[in-house]
Amino acid sequence: MISLLHVLPGSIAQGLIWGILAISVFLTFKVLDYADMTVDGSFCTGGATTVMLMLSGHNVYLALLCGTIAGMLAGYVTGLLHTMLKIPPILSGILTQLGLYSVNLAIMGKSNQAISVDQYALIVSLRFINYSIIMSLIVVAVIIVLLYLFFGSEIGSAIRATGCNQNMARAQGINTGRCIRIGLVVSNGLTAFAGGMYAQYQGNADVNAGRGAIVIGLAAVIIGEVIFGTRHNFALRMAFSVCGAIIYYIVIAVVLQLGLPSTYLKLLSAVLVAIFLGIPAIQSYFGIKSKQA
Repeated sequence: MISLLHVLPGSIAQGLIWGILAISVFLTFKVLDYADMTVDGSFCTGGATTVMLMLSGHNVYLALLCGTIAGMLAGYVTGLLHTMLKIPPILSGILTQLGLYSVNLAIMGKSNQAISVDQYALIVSLRFINYSIIMSLIVVAVIIVLLYLFFGSEIGSAIRATGCNQNMARAQGINTGRCIRIGLVVSNGLTAFAGGMYAQYQGNADVNAGRGAIVIGLAAVIIGEVIFGTRHNFALRMAFSVCGAIIYYIVIAVVLQLGLPSTYLKLLSAVLVAIFLGIPAIQSYFGIKSKQA
């Protein structure tokens, strides 16, 4: 129990950073109704760009901004593949993700680049957990407020309408192709921003850092929905996705403390997602009223 309490702050800090990714997955899967697989690549792109710019002497905030823009460009490419070339959503994301692996290697020059908290002013760091939790909370709160305002605007409402029913949105004169591209740009920009934050937290950017990111993001969204329900306003649903990410990492920490080898983490992630995805069906089978009803 004492060892679990010792690792709990780290799980919360990680959960908050990955919660930014969870918000981006929530935007594509739940708002835009688009199965975007780009995030596994754009997460690493954000981290690689941020770290390399900082290593070359640039300010951490400028580096994060450039990393975010790099992720936005990746999302735009996915959007073009789907809306212009009519490639299915999942395949368009996989194609971009595949190409980003080479791009990320080209950005870093090798598979891993380290960055030290002793030499650079990092926003978050594994060595300063409490400070990282506070900074991550502030960042997450600002992101949720900005997204709440954006999706309440005319273009944001058009994106939400596109996700609800593309045919009806087109009938109302909405350019659904443009809305899909904007949604993917915003989502992958957030993903890259999360990658930049995570690279600082870990102290390095790794070409494999984003592998399985979509599973973690989806797990966080599903956990948040199953526990807190879906009948809430837009801001709360994003906040619950972040809570889902925190819960996910706490569960991971508990299981590791019980002795599960770290080599089984990917399997555990898949099992967790499957369990939470299946909870509504299980509740329905046993006649239990769901919070989503």
